[in-house]
Order: sequence, then C-alpha cells, then structure tokens
Amino acid sequence: MSRRSINGTDFTGMVLAGADKLSRQAEHVNALNVFPVPDGDTGTNMNLTMTAGVTELRERSSASIGQSATILSKGLLMGARGNSGVILSQLFRGFGRYAASHQELNAIQFAAALQIGVETAYKAVVKPVEGTILTVAKEAAKHAATYARRTTDVVELMREVLAKAQYALDRTPEQLPVLKQVGVVDSGGQGLVYIYEGFLDYLENGASGESARPSAASVSTKAEPSVPAAAAAAQASHIQASAQAQLETENIEFLYDMEFFINRGLGDGPRDFFDEEAFRKALSVNGDSIIIIADDDIVKVHVHSKTPGEVMTLALRYGEITQIHILNMREQHRDLLHAGMDGAAPPELFADIPAPTPAPEELSALPADEVAPYGFIAVASGAGIEEIFKSLGVDIVLSGGQTMNPSTEDFVNAIGQLSAQHIFLLPNNSNIVLAAQQARDLLEGERQITVVPCKSIPQGIAAALAFQEEESPEANAEQMNEAIKHVKTGQITHAVRDTTFDDLDITAGHYIGIFNSKIVATAEDRLTTSKNLLAAMVESGDEVITLLTGQDASESETAELAEWLTEQYPDAEVEFHTGGQPVYDYMFSVEA
Repeated sequence: MSRRSINGTDFTGMVLAGADKLSRQAEHVNALNVFPVPDGDTGTNMNLTMTAGVTELRERSSASIGQSATILSKGLLMGARGNSGVILSQLFRGFGRYAASHQELNAIQFAAALQIGVETAYKAVVKPVEGTILTVAKEAAKHAATYARRTTDVVELMREVLAKAQYALDRTPEQLPVLKQVGVVDSGGQGLVYIYEGFLDYLENGASGESARPSAASVSTKAEPSVPAAAAAAQASHIQASAQAQLETENIEFLYDMEFFINRGLGDGPRDFFDEEAFRKALSVNGDSIIIIADDDIVKVHVHSKTPGEVMTLALRYGEITQIHILNMREQHRDLLHAGMDGAAPPELFADIPAPTPAPEELSALPADEVAPYGFIAVASGAGIEEIFKSLGVDIVLSGGQTMNPSTEDFVNAIGQLSAQHIFLLPNNSNIVLAAQQARDLLEGERQITVVPCKSIPQGIAAALAFQEEESPEANAEQMNEAIKHVKTGQITHAVRDTTFDDLDITAGHYIGIFNSKIVATAEDRLTTSKNLLAAMVESGDEVITLLTGQDASESETAELAEWLTEQYPDAEVEFHTGGQPVYDYMFSVEA
C-alpha cells in the first residue's frame, strides 16, 4: 500500500497505534533505565504523556491534519511528565506548528514537520545530551528530509524514518558510555521507536482494517489518577469541607462553575478577532474566578457565572465550544452539607472536573494584604519530608518524585492556587525540572515564576533554607542556586538487576549507595552499604550530615548508623529526620 499524503484521520490512526504500541511496551522501556534501581519510569512517563494527548485527540480529532496535530500537541503539553514526556510533547508541538496550516501532508511536508519538531525539542532542553531520545528523533528527521526527495510515498518514507530511528537507537550506547557500560540502549529513544512502529503499522495495515488498526478499546484514554492528583484531591476535599461549613448556600452568588475550550479553528461562519481583555471584561459582568489561557487556536476558559447561557453565546463568537463542564455549586454545597461535612468528595459525576482555582490575572485586584510577596511549590514524597518543607515555608507540596512525576498541568494547577506575586518551584528531582520549566513558560506574562533546578530532596531543603523574605526575587534565586551547589546527596536502595557499573559488580537484591547520581557502594546488607556510601561522601571540613529515613528503614539499623556517624565524624553536626519516602530507604545530605 502506498499513500501520497496523510490527513487528520490518518494522523489520528497513526497516533492511536503508536500510543497503543508504547503502552504495551511501557514496562520494557522502564527496564532500560540505566541505573539498576527500582525507579525506572521513562516508559510510564511517556505512556502517561501520550495518554493525555490521545484523550484529547479521540474527543476532538479532525479530518485536517493541522487541527488534529494541534489538538494532540495541546494534550501532550499539559500531560507531559518527566524529561522524556516533556521532550516527547515538544517533538509533537513543533510537528503541530508546521502542520497547523495544512489539511494534509505529503512526504516532503511530513519530513519537514518532523524536523521542526526536533528543533523545538532541542530548544526546550538547556543542555541537550546526545545518545538520548533527542538523538534518535534528530537522526530520523534528518534522514526523512533527505529521503523525501526520492519518494512521494509517505508509507515508504515512514519505513525509512523507523529504520533510521532504530539505527540511531542501536548506536546510543556508543554516544553515552553509561549505556554501553550497563548494556542497554536509551530508554526514551526506545519509547520513540515504539511510537514510530505504531505509525508504520497503521500506514501499512490500518486503512484495510487489519490488525494494526487500533480498536476503540485498545488504547487507554484515561490513565489511573496520579499520586499528585490523588493527594491534591484529598487535600482539596478536606479544605472544601471546612470552608463550606462557614458558607450559606444561598450566598453563592456566581453559582455555575463553568469550564470549556474554544477552538478557533472549528465552527461555521465568520469569527470575531479574539480580544482576550475584552472577553475577560464581558465575562466579569456576571461572573468571577475567571481564568483564560489562549494558545494559538485554542482558548481554555474557566468562570463562575450567574448566566451560563450568556457565557456560551459570547464564546460562540470566537469558535466552536468543546469539552463543556458546568457544575451547580449550590447543589454541590447542599450535597456536602447533607453528607455531614465529613470531607467527602464531590459527586462522582464531577470527579474529572478540577477544583476551581483563583485566576492569576485577578491577583492585582486583591487587597495588598491578601497577596503574599512570595509563594513556594515543592515536589516531595513521604509525610515526613512534606512536613519539613512546610515548616520551611513551602505553601504547596506536590506529592511526587521517582516513579511519580507530576505533570506540567499539575504544576499549572498548583500555581493557580497561590495568591503570590512571585512563585518559586522546587522540583527536587532531575526528571521533574523540565515539567516545572514548561509550566513556567506556559504562564509567562501572567505569573512571575522562578524554577530552582533542585535535583534532590536535600538540595530542595537547602534552597528553602537559603530563602530570605526581605530579598528581591533575583537575589533569592541567586542565593538558592548557590546553596544547592554545596549539597552532596546520597541515597540507599536495592538493585533490581545484575550489572557492572564503574568496576562495581552489582547483584540483584543487594543494596546500592548512590552519591550525586553515581553508584559508589554496594553490599548484601543495607548498613554496610550506608557506611561505605557515607565514607565516600564525607570529607574533612564537612560540618552537617543529615539523614532522612525512608518508609522501609529499620529502627535498629538507624540507631546503629547514628552511633557510627557520631563516632566516625565527631566534629560534624548529625541530624536525623523521619522522611517516610518510598524507594530510598535512606537519604543523606552532607554540607560543608
């Protein structure tokens, strides 16, 4: 079978098939993560990111490839998790920007769209590393641009793209020594190859209805709720219950909680030019809690209104309305009161509607004493660590970390909950920094946000301690960035596979000690591994040693470790805290 072009329907089929292939191979992608630790989550992150995009695409796909690619891009952008998910979203964001003005793409145009995707992804990463998903995408797109001059068949071109992507993937161990040492290819690159395999499966077999065409049930369109989302929902329910007890039902003036999208690219007849400020003013006549996020041809709207009909009429002037959610807040309030104000969640019918958040654009209208100069959002896992961050003045702690990376949307929603002039984000994990930065970029011009690139919990704690309320945002950012440079981080976990790493023979089930992302110790027992790790971390002149115990830490081992630390490093101040974190039985922080 050959095709001279692909339209939006074809593209949707390709994406569904690619997402299905990735979903079925997600655990294999996870297993390729370099370190033999139980935190491999590249496949999970890419799968959740694709699921977010597929959900949007299935609901709003179009025969126009420009519109379908744009819709996919929006879903991927907000659902992006982890570095691999963010990079994947950027690849398709660039693809969507090129395709936006096209009804269909021929071979040359398809290759150009892939190339723009690669350029967009590289720009999103401050220090691109070759031998990763970026390299696989780049080599495949470069070959596509060359091969498209020799064929008009998109199917043939896709075969070449996949073959080149596989070739580039196979070469990643030669570009990243750590991959060669462990004997694996890059996990993110493998995930992208699976997506491309799905693309080709659909192009070769989908039109004839053969097995490669994904059925409606073959692709998960709704991921299980993430830990951050579940934690946020539980917290929101508790806060809502206590607040609603002080409120009379009839005093809810703007009773209809509305959320919807305006698709400027859809709808019949002429459309008005979208003047965001005029639209906001019109909504405010009979509404409040207004949030408007405009991006190209998509406008996301949230408003509490007295007159939902007028809101719909106003919005229809600008395009077609999709994904409409309307909640009667008086009815919700009565349900909560009837439930005895026990913190029960809203009715299941509205379980997928996010709790309304304050409009960032309205902060300047609030009384000065209600808008804090600074706000903090940190990412952490473990009740003890969460309490430490809150004691240091962090306003919102997103539950997450290894294997539980918050999405871009999780950050955007958290930012919307803070009435602060300037917000600092502490991602506390190298795999979360990009999602935090993407959230910052999405809100550029609306909120003042600084991402402090903390790559571990100890770095995040050091950054929070360095903050000074009386200093400017720029001075605080400089101080926090300087603070994280002087923190050494150690972690204890167990190996999930046999391997050799930097002359260390690692056995599955044994413990490993990681010092600033490098495995430096391994032993059959946890205590020996901990002592060897600390011996590698602590140098003469180091003044503070902090230990955070995980949920699986042993009290007796912790006591023995405390005694050993006191004897071994008598001049250092030793602190112990209950962290409660999963995956890592102990976290160590060493500061000079």
